[in-house]
Amino acid sequence: MEFLAIGVAGGLLAGMFGIGGGVVIVPALILIARMSPQTATGTSLASLLLPVGVFGAWHYYRHGFVEIGPAMLIAAGLAAGALAGAYVGTRLPARELQRAFAVFLGVLAVYVWWKA
Repeated sequence: MEFLAIGVAGGLLAGMFGIGGGVVIVPALILIARMSPQTATGTSLASLLLPVGVFGAWHYYRHGFVEIGPAMLIAAGLAAGALAGAYVGTRLPARELQRAFAVFLGVLAVYVWWKA
């Protein structure tokens, strides 16, 4: 269930801010799912497979750094979350969206720094 939630969050933020894998999914897989950075990166790429990460995901897969099950659940969550995020993102004023993104990045940076 945590992988589906990570996918929904990634999709929501991708739809609102145009971000996902590197800013949301990889840190979430490292901090919540306790994956290694390599496995988190490979799994994130696999979830974004077509067309974004096919070559990178294949490389990580060949080296044993992709978990297929979680990648598929993240992909399902990304689809639903991106639709919801796009809905919200297109209805917020640009200034509010920009400020929300800045707050999100600041909170994420402090959290990742603190946990490192």
